[in-house]
Amino acid sequence: MPKQFKNKAIAIFEGNQIRRHWDEEKELWFFAVSDVIAVLTKSVDPVAYWRKLKERLLKEGGNETVTKCHGLKMVAPDGKMRLTDAADTETMLRLIQSIPSPNAEPFKLWLARVGYERLEETADPELAIHRALKTYLQKGYSKEWVNQRLKSIEIRKALTDEWENRGVKEGLEFAILTDEITKAWTGMTTKEYKKLKNIKKENLRDNMTNLELVLNMLAETATTEISEKREPKNLDENKTVAREGGSVAGNARKDIEFKTGKKVITDKNAKALCGRGNKKLK
Repeated sequence: MPKQFKNKAIAIFEGNQIRRHWDEEKELWFFAVSDVIAVLTKSVDPVAYWRKLKERLLKEGGNETVTKCHGLKMVAPDGKMRLTDAADTETMLRLIQSIPSPNAEPFKLWLARVGYERLEETADPELAIHRALKTYLQKGYSKEWVNQRLKSIEIRKALTDEWENRGVKEGLEFAILTDEITKAWTGMTTKEYKKLKNIKKENLRDNMTNLELVLNMLAETATTEISEKREPKNLDENKTVAREGGSVAGNARKDIEFKTGKKVITDKNAKALCGRGNKKLK
């Protein structure tokens, strides 16, 4: 990924303020389209450029991409709140592909490489595991933590496979059941847990300590085992199973806290745990 994407303080591009808005409900970042166009094209009138680009995309059948750009109130150069076309990350990357500018080429090349890697991983899933391992280690996680994290992926997959077998729909229903598990073992909803760790779009499991990961794996494993035994028939029955599975880990958490005198749930996130200087996660 181009290094510009890494600096969250400036949204996307280093040295250029890209206005953005966090949608709490959808858990998505929305970026001002004209700001991104201004950086990529160096246009003196990015708003007019975007207007012409929209017209071209509509003529070429790009209606879906254009309609996914929503008007959001953002601070304009004059300091007033004005409606501004904004797009989430996926839509923004699609728009970048449509911009004929040399500055957009690094992004297009990156997108092509990512797409190629995904095709490789479809043919050989083991490649995805190796890439994940390499990425986590580069971020500063310890090998012990990475092993736990990769195991948690396997356990999560077993759980979602079980949910699919019970007729649970991927997406909203998966999220509902995950929330039930999280509440049962942490005492918080998934959103509250993320808020505690001061994270937004980041994966919650990537911001857990070893102990948090272990208990989350216990919660999901217990849910899978109970579901296989009970064979729930609808979402409500699956929610009951999810709460019971989460409670297994919740009881373990309370027992650990009682015997150690320390809280298991921490507000530390990946940034704090890995730290600067490539510290290892504990």
